Amino acid sequence: MHSPSEQDYIQQLSIDCVIFGYQDSQLSVLVPKLNFKGDFWALPSGFIYQNEGIDEAARRILETRTGIKDIYLEQFRVFGNAPRSNITFLERLIQLNEDTLGDQRFNRREFDWITRRFVSIGYYALVDISKVVPQKTEIDESIDWYPVRALPAMIMDHAEMVQSALHTLQLNLDEKLIAFNLLPELFTMRELQELYESIFDRAFPRNNFQKKILDLNVLERLEKKFTGAANKAPFLYRFRRENV
Repeated sequence: MHSPSEQDYIQQLSIDCVIFGYQDSQLSVLVPKLNFKGDFWALPSGFIYQNEGIDEAARRILETRTGIKDIYLEQFRVFGNAPRSNITFLERLIQLNEDTLGDQRFNRREFDWITRRFVSIGYYALVDISKVVPQKTEIDESIDWYPVRALPAMIMDHAEMVQSALHTLQLNLDEKLIAFNLLPELFTMRELQELYESIFDRAFPRNNFQKKILDLNVLERLEKKFTGAANKAPFLYRFRRENV
């Protein structure tokens, strides 16, 4: 494992990424489980090289974790409370893993470097979940999708980060026309409504929702989607190219 203190990183500054994906009417977040005794779950995170921009670092982290490059990415908040530190979480991790960590894997220099107060820049990403192949790092036991409202208990303030990212997504959904990043290229109005309902965790009256979306004038209606059922086939839509 590469020691962070020996890399050319900016000290006491990190990036945490909330990666949203959508599938089967469920908004989910990509979350790794650390490969240590005890239940330690954390957002995909990383540090910033001295010669690297913060957006560039965030994209590097996201590409490493998802295996794809075409990612909608946005900074949503900086987390920098004065007492913000890894120390409580790391002390518990070390206590539970003394038999495997030892001085060779986690020495005092590394402990001091990683437990200083860290300011973290929060980014959220929207991905086509069907294109993502989740990638583990050398300290992960697993990495998988979890429903945004049924996440495992995460370290530090990572649960707060997810809620803050979700709130920003809700605010930006219509204004920035970003829902298409979570959908396939072609979709029905019902599928778009189900995405909105998953993001906002509430139902929308069908007629009101359809009028609201069509009034935005951002969708292109295509041929009907043939399902083989006796009921009327729904139209397919896609976001207008000039809006994507």
